[in-house]
Amino acid sequence: MKVIEDVVVMAAATALRSIARDEDQLLAPPHPAKAPIKLWRDQPPLNVVHFPQRYRAQPFAPPRGIYESDQIRVEWQTMDNRQPFYHRNCDVDEISYQIAGERTLMTELGVVEHRPGEFSRIPRGVAHDNYGRKESHLLFYVPAPVAEVGPGVGESQPLSPPFDGWQPGGINEAVTQCMGARGHDIAVFPTDEQLLLDQVHNEKERIQVLRGTSGNATTWLYATDQFRLGIHHDPAAQVSRRYRRLLDGDTVHYQVSGTRTLISQRGIVALEPGDFVHIPLGVAYTSVNDEPGQYITLLSHRELPQVADTTRTADPYSPERLAAACAKADR
Repeated sequence: MKVIEDVVVMAAATALRSIARDEDQLLAPPHPAKAPIKLWRDQPPLNVVHFPQRYRAQPFAPPRGIYESDQIRVEWQTMDNRQPFYHRNCDVDEISYQIAGERTLMTELGVVEHRPGEFSRIPRGVAHDNYGRKESHLLFYVPAPVAEVGPGVGESQPLSPPFDGWQPGGINEAVTQCMGARGHDIAVFPTDEQLLLDQVHNEKERIQVLRGTSGNATTWLYATDQFRLGIHHDPAAQVSRRYRRLLDGDTVHYQVSGTRTLISQRGIVALEPGDFVHIPLGVAYTSVNDEPGQYITLLSHRELPQVADTTRTADPYSPERLAAACAKADR
């Protein structure tokens, strides 16, 4: 089958070039080597990491790391309680995405009542705490400053009390470096919570709440010169395929809703809500979606290694495996 491959770079709005391909050749193993060089068949298949979206009762625990480099860290967190301290980052902006449940984000720039599908960015140096109710969310730590480039739907508000039943009490504040990683505390000390939250009245800046738009496209929401974060909407089942090859960065997808099959030069794998997948720089890929859905997409100029345990791996390419994926989406 003839397909099109778009060769792209992170900062460009359009492809550098679009190349006609024979799909079977694009995905097939290479011809036998005539010299002792590493070939594509020696490369590992795509790995999938899965965390459930539905809340499961458990004690409070630190966020679970998924991918981490010296420039970006991606974490998954679940809560049904207060975070037991305020946190202030020295070096990064902290972006969150609300997967499920409700979460009150309390900061010196106001309070945000997060609902599923919402993003927000806590600027570097702003103290913050969370009160979650049977919820889960993602965290993205990125060197500051990060710019909002997508549509806003709200902003933080001065609110006292920040949630029903709140009472100021003895609580610590932690100042950290190294993207907030455990073991990198600089100072931990008692803080006056009422005084901290009242700081909002001395600040003009507010935390912006963002949400992706509908339509068969990616809405980019946050950006630096080495990072992009957005959300892609597939409004209906689709089997037409256009491949993408990013030349200057790794790609991470998080499946928010719906199911789809990712087809790549590192194998074929079915994705469901709660799945993360990492596509290395320079690997061509596309997908067929079985139903309407959406997924978060992150682009990192530097390699973004996986630090979580692998849940499953992609199947090797075969014409039969590709046909099965497309037949499933075409039903």
